[in-house]
Amino acid sequence: MESTHLLNSSKKRVKIHPHTVTAKYATHTPYSPQPGVHTHFPQPGDEGYDDAPSFEDFGSFLEETSDKKQLTESKRWRLTLFGSKDKEKDTTNKPQAAGGGDGSEGGARAAKVSGKGVGEQLASFGEASVSASRLTWVGLLGAALAHGCLIVLTRLASERFSLGPLFLLLVRSIVQLLSVAVPLHRGENPFGPQGYRIRLLCYGIAYSLSLCCAYSSLTFVSPGNGTTTWRLATTALSATLAFLLLEERLGLADGIAIAAGLCGLGLVLLPTADESNSDSPTDPVAFWRGAFGWSLSALAGLWMALALVGYRSLKDRVGVGTALFTVSWTGCLLAPASLALLQEGWSWPMSAPAWALVLGLVACSVAAFLGMTHALTRIHPALVSASQSLEIPVAMLLHLAVLPLAPTAPEVVGNVMVILSVGWLVAIKLLPARGGGRRQREEYEEILDSPIK
Repeated sequence: MESTHLLNSSKKRVKIHPHTVTAKYATHTPYSPQPGVHTHFPQPGDEGYDDAPSFEDFGSFLEETSDKKQLTESKRWRLTLFGSKDKEKDTTNKPQAAGGGDGSEGGARAAKVSGKGVGEQLASFGEASVSASRLTWVGLLGAALAHGCLIVLTRLASERFSLGPLFLLLVRSIVQLLSVAVPLHRGENPFGPQGYRIRLLCYGIAYSLSLCCAYSSLTFVSPGNGTTTWRLATTALSATLAFLLLEERLGLADGIAIAAGLCGLGLVLLPTADESNSDSPTDPVAFWRGAFGWSLSALAGLWMALALVGYRSLKDRVGVGTALFTVSWTGCLLAPASLALLQEGWSWPMSAPAWALVLGLVACSVAAFLGMTHALTRIHPALVSASQSLEIPVAMLLHLAVLPLAPTAPEVVGNVMVILSVGWLVAIKLLPARGGGRRQREEYEEILDSPIK
């Protein structure tokens, strides 16, 4: 702000800053005293000198009466996260106004109380953040468990009831259309907010294409190999795409944990001794059939990585219910197209156990989607995908309970590595660092004591 004072022909421009005062003189004509006119300015010690307003008084007057302050005070919340600043000033000034020794004792007592309040506030804030992170990771681990159950149920439906994977995908997409009730109940557009619908559509197409490729690959390769390849490609590509598209980096500990999990998945994919030592000539049809299945699994990982990164960019605009509905209606369009392309026949469930299995599969798919998509609002996409690698050991254990088959040594070692990597991720994210609370309190008190707030 500027104030202009005219003294005869002299012009004075004053810029007032909260901490500094800069004065610039621009004299158009030299000042010369007029005859008979005596000009005297009060000097320090003269009568009336203390009554003259200073630059500090003028600056505080402008600050108190400025429209900017009134506007900010009218828009300021009465209560903030760490309390009102004005209220803190009042509580710290009241003991000083009491005067004497009582004022000093009151000031010390107020300082102790304020310090205790800062500690309690930081502790409560830290507990709330940790509890939210714990709930997110619990939901993420529950999603991994649901994904493991989904793998086993899909295999059982295919082996015992002759239900094709793409047909199961179509059924679950149709049932999940009921999720449209969530955005409608909240008064939101089920197709996303205006300005973000194309991006939401691309997310739904990428997610549905990933599922179509993954379920189609089960026709050409074993479910275990197809799922493991899908998860390995998703984790590796999501870390790369998140860095390239969102500029989100991974920490050193996170990178080591993810690398260990990927190595474990690679051990699970190692061929068995019978497959590697077989001397029979390879059938070209079988070879290209397997190669096509592996390619579909890798392509499914690419589409899923794009979907995870895409929703990560929409997390503040699109809710989980809207995302589920988008994936459902795009799946209803792409699943029949994949059925027609691969010429997979229709096979309806003909018994109550078959329908119960299909409904359980739908429930597991919804639970897995909700846990994984909610975690994307707080966690890096690569960490979300890496935590879902836990579905491979879960599926192995459930498969041993249903269809007893002895796993190979590389599979056991690889699954143990996956479990340890996921456990390490959860530990470093949830366990508090030593001295973290004291460090946060010291940083906050330093901010409060700083002249720049």
